[in-house]
Amino acid sequence: MTGIKRFLERITITLRDRCHHTRHNIHIDVFDNSLSRRWLEALIAVIQKNLHLEKNYCFLGFPASERDGAYLCSEINHSISAINRANLGYNIDDHFVVDDLVPPGPAGLGLPGLRLNHDRLNRLHRYFEDLQGMSGAMSEFYHGADAETKWHIRQLNLLCHEFETWALSWRKYHSAPEWVRPSQLMCWLAAPRFQLQPSDLELFGIDSLYRDLGGVYVGVNKAIGKHHWEVFQDEGRESRLNELTTTSMRGQTEAAADFDIEWAQNTRGHPWMAQQLTDFRCWLLANGFDTDDPALTIGHPKVAQVDLDHSFGTSAHVAIWELLEKHMDVYSVSVAGVTAFYDYHWQDHNYMQQQITALEAH
Repeated sequence: MTGIKRFLERITITLRDRCHHTRHNIHIDVFDNSLSRRWLEALIAVIQKNLHLEKNYCFLGFPASERDGAYLCSEINHSISAINRANLGYNIDDHFVVDDLVPPGPAGLGLPGLRLNHDRLNRLHRYFEDLQGMSGAMSEFYHGADAETKWHIRQLNLLCHEFETWALSWRKYHSAPEWVRPSQLMCWLAAPRFQLQPSDLELFGIDSLYRDLGGVYVGVNKAIGKHHWEVFQDEGRESRLNELTTTSMRGQTEAAADFDIEWAQNTRGHPWMAQQLTDFRCWLLANGFDTDDPALTIGHPKVAQVDLDHSFGTSAHVAIWELLEKHMDVYSVSVAGVTAFYDYHWQDHNYMQQQITALEAH
């Protein structure tokens, strides 16, 4: 029948509250297309193997989260100290504090307060790039590091992105709270990757930069560096490639079972988002890119959608946020008759060792 969207499979994520008293199910419908099929196959394999879910990099952009700016800065500084103690021949003479990364002051349209200091975060990301190298060409520092130091090197990257997401939501929380941008990242340690094929690229493109409440976006992995949209967002419309403050900019070549769920309001239909995409097209052209080239792999490939009514009984973002904020711990994921349980938490006293053990096992 026409007009009826076909779904491949339904995924159920069970969340629980911090004290393990209540649980809540989220139901996700998987679309039927090339990339969705290959992603679903990878996800089922991850669930069957019961790989470690990264709970220290899961609920991002929730301004009232326990993982706030102060906590994230303390974790960044802790990892820097651990890397320096490892005597790799690479010393980071730097220290991160919230007021430097997000200067205080009045926040709002045209106001400078709480505006993210991208230069400082780019510097942090540069430390990570130097220390780890890139996919297929890891650095000598990384090769010379023990398992614990490798874990801390990786944290520089995760914490950098987590802080950026928190900071953007923190500013919105004080200036336009309805546009806070929370999301849920489902990333597994040692999740196998697969190469993107030409048929997968149909889900990319500038229009895929629109985000939908409850949209599920495939975990696309790229070599270390930033993507075109990230650079444009950080550096502005007038920036040029030879002025970048990060070392590299690459397209996407691989994907994995990882995915993220957008919990913010829809950006479709809003003039400000349409203007951003118009400016982005101008930026691409000014930097010599073909805006219609699928090989650029621009955007967020959407492979599924949360059934909001079945999961929450509403599509109102505020009501959904209120429920999520009470259940910010993933307990299980079920798909295709297989269920994996995740009965641990990022605040466990031995959580770092849990992750190191999981990494060493692969």
